[in-house]
Amino acid sequence: MSKIIDFHTHAFPDVVAEKAIPLLEKEGGIKARHDGKIKSLLSSMDKYKIDKSVICSIATKVSQYNSILNWSKEIRNERIIPFLSFHPDDKEWEKILDEIKKNNFKGIKLHPYYQNFNLDDKKMFDIYAKIEEVDLILVSHTGFDFAFERIRKADPEKIIKIKNAFPSLKLVTTHLGAWEMWDEVEKFIVGKEIYMEISFSLQFLDEDKAKRIILNHPPEYILFGTDSPWADQGETIENLKKLKLSSKLEEMIFYNNASKLLQL
Repeated sequence: MSKIIDFHTHAFPDVVAEKAIPLLEKEGGIKARHDGKIKSLLSSMDKYKIDKSVICSIATKVSQYNSILNWSKEIRNERIIPFLSFHPDDKEWEKILDEIKKNNFKGIKLHPYYQNFNLDDKKMFDIYAKIEEVDLILVSHTGFDFAFERIRKADPEKIIKIKNAFPSLKLVTTHLGAWEMWDEVEKFIVGKEIYMEISFSLQFLDEDKAKRIILNHPPEYILFGTDSPWADQGETIENLKKLKLSSKLEEMIFYNNASKLLQL
């Protein structure tokens, strides 16, 4: 069995998780697979032999950055890799990005729906430039989001605009390029040097289409992710294995590509 890095998970401080998970379940009409606490994520990782997980925090308010920073410092270890978040409306975003880099974190997570911006908003371009400058990884939600109205905030054409403007930006798109926009993913993203992690996608796609997207994309730009606790880590592993990819490609997706990107 390959070593595994899950590039897309979520967790919260225990007290926050007890309130946040039921609220998010209600908003999204989806049942979490565990309670959103670090110990539960680690238990899932142990069960499915996952070596490391990237935790993608999302700052839904400007005021949340400091608490995310402090919690991320507490939880990071050999197995937990926290990606921080700040709100794009935070006037201190430049200082924040310097601080994230100074504290040796690997990357950040932004979410156009929860943070109310379009991926190609002009106000975001200075932020992308700074992320590129300080050499952080940017994981952005892409595609629609099941908890929100279907407004096009992060579609593949916007992704291409960002990548063309910032060719050195380490941008990781989620949900196999863009959730429930996979026809557009094939048209605009597949074949280009843009990272795609596979979370919350394979269960919505027929195997032929999923396999076609993966096989036509540069193999070093595909990452394993689950979106835990919103999907089961073990089921996502099995869904990928069902595609019967080569053992070399499986190893790249499960571990090697992420390890290289994270500079482990």
